[in-house]
Amino acid sequence: MFTGIIQTVGRIAEVVPHGEDCALRIEAEELGMQDVQLGDSIAVNGVCLTVTAFDAHSFNVMVSKVTFEVTHGLSKPGPVNLEKAMRLSDRLGGHLVTGHVDAIGTITTLAPVGECWLLKIRAPHAISKYIAKKGSLCVNGISLTVNEISQDEVSINLIPHTMEHTMMQYANAGDPVNLEIDLIARYVERMQAWGQE
Repeated sequence: MFTGIIQTVGRIAEVVPHGEDCALRIEAEELGMQDVQLGDSIAVNGVCLTVTAFDAHSFNVMVSKVTFEVTHGLSKPGPVNLEKAMRLSDRLGGHLVTGHVDAIGTITTLAPVGECWLLKIRAPHAISKYIAKKGSLCVNGISLTVNEISQDEVSINLIPHTMEHTMMQYANAGDPVNLEIDLIARYVERMQAWGQE
């Protein structure tokens, strides 16, 4: 479980194919590897992955074919948002994030507005019903607050800190992004459907 508060921007340094799967080596010196153990979960661009090896500067993970099919941003070298799994004693600065991506959206607008930035994302229609005004949406692992949603387009305000300390600083209109809906929405739908199946 994660909070959606990005701890650092790391970099996928190596992608090594293993059949239809891949092993990744991710440079993450600023993440602080001293408390990482084998089997730990680290969110990489919002995708929960398991540490298979590590040293003081980097860690390795395996990414399955299934994960590649439902996520974006793990198949080639480049910057990635990183967050270690939360402890029960941690502050929940964002919202509860599982690291299980629901869909891939597309940035339609990323433009400065005063000192902040306007981010608009086209979400797949299948998940739009789970996105609510003033609710939470996880974008590439970042916990963000929805300002507006019109049909399938989500509007979000990004403060300078978010732009400076996440890989949003490298984003452009047209880029795909990993989206995870608020965990609570999944359970509400399931409870409403109970007994109607």
